[in-house]
Amino acid sequence: MTRSRMHRVDGRDARWTAHREERRMQLTESALRAIRRHGAGVGMDEIAAEAGTSKTVIYRHLGDRLGLYLAVCASVDRLILADFSAALDRTDAARRPSSVDPRSVLIAAIDSYLALVENDPEVYRFVTRPPQVQVPRDSDPVIGLSASIAERLSDLLAANLREGGRDEALAPILAAGLVGFVRESADSWVTDPQRVPRAEIVEQLAEFAAVGLNGFIENHQRES
Repeated sequence: MTRSRMHRVDGRDARWTAHREERRMQLTESALRAIRRHGAGVGMDEIAAEAGTSKTVIYRHLGDRLGLYLAVCASVDRLILADFSAALDRTDAARRPSSVDPRSVLIAAIDSYLALVENDPEVYRFVTRPPQVQVPRDSDPVIGLSASIAERLSDLLAANLREGGRDEALAPILAAGLVGFVRESADSWVTDPQRVPRAEIVEQLAEFAAVGLNGFIENHQRES
C-alpha cells in the first residue's frame, strides 16, 4: 500500500473513531436525560425514545445494559471529580496542604459531593444503586470513584498528620474511611423527606470529621 493510500485509510479510521465517540457521548447524554425524566429505574425503551433512536443502535454503541450503566457512570464521575478538584483548589490545599485548615477542606469536598446528590438525585441513585446489572467488583465505577476521591484526600490528610507528628502512612485508610462516611451519610440524607438544608448537613459532617481528625492528632501529642 502506498504512503498516500495508507494516509487516506488512517484518516478515515480517525474520523470514524471520532464519530463513534461522539455518538457514544450523545447517547450517554440521552440516557442521563431519560434518568432525570423517568427515575433511576428507567428502561431501555425510555432511553431509546429520549435518544430518538432504537435500542439496537444503543446496544451497538454502548453494548448491553451494563455498558450503558458504565458509560453513564463515567460521565458522572468526570463531573464529580472536576467539581471536587475545583472545590479543593479553591481552598489552596493543592499548593500548601499542611497550612490549610482541615475543616475548610472537608467543607469544600463534602459540599461538592452533596451538591450532585441534591441537584441530580435520580442520576445519583442510578449510579450508586445499579438497576438490573451485575457489576464486577474489579471494574465497579463507584468503587473506582471513591478510590480517586480518597487518593486526593489522602495527600491532604498526610500533610496534616505529618504536621501533627502522626504517621502519615495512615492517611490512605483514613481518607477511604472518610469517603465511606460521607457517601453513606449522603445516601441517608437524600432519602429523608424532611432533610435539613445542604449547607447545614455539610457543616455538621465536616465538623464531625474535623473533630475526629484533630482529636486523633491531639491525643498523640498529649501522649508524646
